[in-house]
Amino acid sequence: MEGEGGKPAAVVAVVTEPRFAQRYREYLEEEKLLHGQHRVQRMPDGTVALPVLGAGLPERHLRELSGRVAPGSTCRLARLLDPVPSKRAQGCSPAQRLCLQVSRWVASQGVTWSAALEADLPRSWQRHGDLLVLSEDCFKAEQWRNLEPELWATVASALGVRRLAKRGRVSPDGARTPAVTLLLGDDGWVEHVDNGVRYTLDVTRCMFSFGNITEKLRVASLPCAGQVLVDLYAGIGYFTLPFLVHAAAAFVHACEWNPHAVVALRRNLELNGVLDRCQIHFGDNRKLKLSNIADRVNLGLIPSSEEGWPIACQVLRKDAGGILHIHQNVESSPGKVLQPPGSSEMEEEHWPYPQQIITNHRGNGATRDSRRKGLSVATKPEWRRWAESAETRIAALLQQVHGEAWKTQILHIQLVKSYAPHVDHIVLDLECRPGPLVG
Repeated sequence: MEGEGGKPAAVVAVVTEPRFAQRYREYLEEEKLLHGQHRVQRMPDGTVALPVLGAGLPERHLRELSGRVAPGSTCRLARLLDPVPSKRAQGCSPAQRLCLQVSRWVASQGVTWSAALEADLPRSWQRHGDLLVLSEDCFKAEQWRNLEPELWATVASALGVRRLAKRGRVSPDGARTPAVTLLLGDDGWVEHVDNGVRYTLDVTRCMFSFGNITEKLRVASLPCAGQVLVDLYAGIGYFTLPFLVHAAAAFVHACEWNPHAVVALRRNLELNGVLDRCQIHFGDNRKLKLSNIADRVNLGLIPSSEEGWPIACQVLRKDAGGILHIHQNVESSPGKVLQPPGSSEMEEEHWPYPQQIITNHRGNGATRDSRRKGLSVATKPEWRRWAESAETRIAALLQQVHGEAWKTQILHIQLVKSYAPHVDHIVLDLECRPGPLVG
């Protein structure tokens, strides 16, 4: 099994003299305590270490080993920081390893292993360095309650991590607070590095979406030198940081109302050395006092950022306008469309290049036929209809906010990920400039 950085996770072992090692092994195997995924190892002082399951060995077993099993033997516990995998372990998948180790440990606790317990083991999880977040549909059986908290040390050891948490459903509190319970470990703080940008967060308080990597890569490549941005839903800095670190934005106003995300955002700005180019606005962005300041506005909220559209129009520069990056979940009919691999919510492999979907769409005032000519055949009609509807509504908002008509133009529609069956997370790049409509 592997821990962070590809190194095997430390395991607990019983250490004794070589002449007693076989007797120890037979006892541990009989009691189903021997850790079958690691080899028995010779220690530097000549003693022998036999890996055991769980976070340790109860005192009664230690007394039994040094007394009845091998009288006169030295019996102590030690941590193997670099355990050697057994031949059997090298051929096991993580799920098989988990099943084997948990079933053996459960049996050692006097609980009968059953098909129902095996079916209740996790089949998917998210790894955050040395912390692993289990899916919500596992360890539901009542039998597990009597095995906590020692159970979690066995699970962590089997999966090669030091900390363990379990996911619940995202809270419908507007801040998308994750219902994640820490099962093993002192805290939920983890760190990820995407495209050279460092993100740290507490997974029990904030969400981290692996699926947004394509959009983070895309915004990092946008020409933002000298520009001021407003990020209306900054979170921990998913897009704020790429805009500052790679796209060379001059300044970002980052809005966020989740206090836990704000703590992580400030830490991430410091970690990446860009704190002096960002102002955090804590609270409801609909009450934001900024206006006439932004060259770009990022609206990275799903399923819809519509409540932020009036403020987005308000903060755009009155003299030159700017570009809105509007995120939206759009329902669509079944059908094939090119999808970047690794872009679903649960996947951890990242597609390295963003996918271009639509560019150079004719703007507000163009005919419907000329609009359709500018749309890529790779897009879905539902995306086109939503983009055209959003453009019309934004144009009306711009006139309402600024007291005069503005020109709008759909520049680009970006597929971020498949959010759910027949639901696509897309981003509309909408150019908004002061001036009369064309035609």
